[in-house]
Amino acid sequence: MRPMSTLVQITALPHELEDHYLLLNRVVQKSKIRKDDIGDWRIRKRSIDARNKPVRFNLQVEIWKYGEEKKVIPPFVPQDVAEAKEIAIIGAGPAGLYAALRAVEAGLKPVVFERGKDVRARRHDLAKINKEQIVNPESNYCFGEGGAGTYSDGKLYTRSKKRGNVLKALEWFVEFGADPDILVDAHPHIGTNKLPKIITAMREAVIEAGGEVHFNSKLTDLKLKDNHIESIEVNAEKWYSFDEVILATGHSARDIFYLLHGKNIKIEAKPFALGVRIEHQQKLIDKIQYHGDDQNPYLPPASYSLVEQMEGLGVYSFCMCPGGIIAPCATDQEEVVTNGWSPSKRNNPYSNSGIVVSIEPSDLPDYKPDDPFVCLDFQKLVEKNCWEAAGKTQQVPAQRMKDFVEGRISKDFPKTSYQPGIVSVDLNKVLPDLIARRLRKAFVQFGKKLKGYYTNDAVLHAPESRTSSPVLIPRDPETLEHVEVKGLYPCGEGAGYAGGIISAAIDGINCVDAISMKYTAL
Repeated sequence: MRPMSTLVQITALPHELEDHYLLLNRVVQKSKIRKDDIGDWRIRKRSIDARNKPVRFNLQVEIWKYGEEKKVIPPFVPQDVAEAKEIAIIGAGPAGLYAALRAVEAGLKPVVFERGKDVRARRHDLAKINKEQIVNPESNYCFGEGGAGTYSDGKLYTRSKKRGNVLKALEWFVEFGADPDILVDAHPHIGTNKLPKIITAMREAVIEAGGEVHFNSKLTDLKLKDNHIESIEVNAEKWYSFDEVILATGHSARDIFYLLHGKNIKIEAKPFALGVRIEHQQKLIDKIQYHGDDQNPYLPPASYSLVEQMEGLGVYSFCMCPGGIIAPCATDQEEVVTNGWSPSKRNNPYSNSGIVVSIEPSDLPDYKPDDPFVCLDFQKLVEKNCWEAAGKTQQVPAQRMKDFVEGRISKDFPKTSYQPGIVSVDLNKVLPDLIARRLRKAFVQFGKKLKGYYTNDAVLHAPESRTSSPVLIPRDPETLEHVEVKGLYPCGEGAGYAGGIISAAIDGINCVDAISMKYTAL
C-alpha cells in the first residue's frame, strides 16, 4: 500500500520558523525527496530545545508527494438527538462538555446539569472574589460552565497518551475556535481570555443537536434500585429519571463525596499534592531557561518543570504559568486557595507555578485505612488555617522564598499578581511540617538546577491545594461504571481519573463510549 505521507525531523533557530523556503530546503536535504516531487507539507509538531545555547526548535514535518492522499476527516459530526435516549451528565467542565459532545456524535441525548452559572455570568462572581473578597460557593473559579480549567490557564498538555485520542480532543477545540497551533505545539495552550468563547460554542453545538444544558442546577440526591441508578434530584426540589449518569463534578465538589458516602456508595481516599504557588519575574525565568538570551523576540515566555525526592516524597512544579497571574480559587468563604492562569499571549510580567508535595493517605497523621476523607480533611484544614493566618479574608499568607527557607518573616514584598492581596506570615508555622520541611529543602535544590531560581525576590503564596481530587470514586476498568452502582459513571478529575483539561475531556469521551457499547450489545 502506498504511504499517505512522510515524516521528517529537522531543527530550526527561533528566527528561522517564519522562513518557509529555508525550512522546505532543510526538509528536502534531510528526506532526500526532490522538491519538485513535494505536493504539500506542514509542521506537525513543534517543541523548544533549550538544553544548550543557542535555543532551537525541534520540528516534525509531514510531507506529501504528488499523488499521495491527504486524508481529511471531519473532527466533529453531530446527530440529531432531540428524541434519542437521554443520559445525565453532572458537571459542565471539560469532562462533562466533551461527554456531551461525544453523546451527540453517538446518537445519545445529553442532559447536562451544572451547579454554577454560564461562562459569561461567572465573571461577575470572579470579580467579587478579587475585588470584594466574597466567595459564591456555587459560582467561582472552580464551579461553573467550563469548570476550573476555564479560568485556570487552558493548558492542553497531557502525558496520558494511553487514555484515549488526544488528537481528537485537540481537534475539537480547534473546531470550536481555538488556534490551530495547538495541534502543533508540544505543550499547547489556549489562554484564559479565549476559552470562554470556545466553551460557549461547544455548549451551543450540544443544544443545536438536541441536547440540553441546565445551569444553576446542583445534584443534591440520587435514588438507586437494585444497585442501579434510578433517578437524581436537582436543587433539592426536582427529580429526574435516568438510567445512565456521568458524574463529572470536578475535584472541588466535596458535597458529592459526602452525598455518595451518605448513600453507602463506595469512595476511597486518594493520593494528592499540596504546597504553595511561587511567583518570579518572567524575565528572570526567561534569562535562566534561555541561557541569557531573554530578549529574543522569537522565543515565547519560558516555562520550567522541576522535581525532587525529599524524605521519600516527591516535590514538584505543578501547572506552571509563564506570563501568568495567581488567582483566588476558594469554593467556600472560610478558606483560601491559590491557582494560576495565563492569557493567550502570556504577556504578564510574572511567572508562577505550584510547588507541591505529593501525599499518600498513609503519610498523614490521622490515617485510617477505612477513612475515605483523610486526605480531604487534611486539605480542608490547611486551607482554613491559611485563611485564618491571613486575616479571614481572601488575602493569602505569603513569604519571600529565602525568608521561608531561613525562617524569617518577610518585612516587605515586590508587587504580586494576586489581586485580593497578601499578608506577611511565617509559612513554616502555618503549613504542616511534613509540607514545609520538604519545600524548604526542595527550593534549595531547585536553585542548583536553575541558577537564579532560588532568590528572595520570589514570593510564596499559600496554599496550592487543589492539584487533584483527594478522593477516588472507584469504577470498573472495563465498563467504567461504579464498582457497586450500575449506570453511575465516575468521570474526570473529580472522580480521580484525570489530571488536566485534555485527560478530563478524554475521560468524558470514554464514559460515553462505554454507555454506547452497552446499548450496542443489547
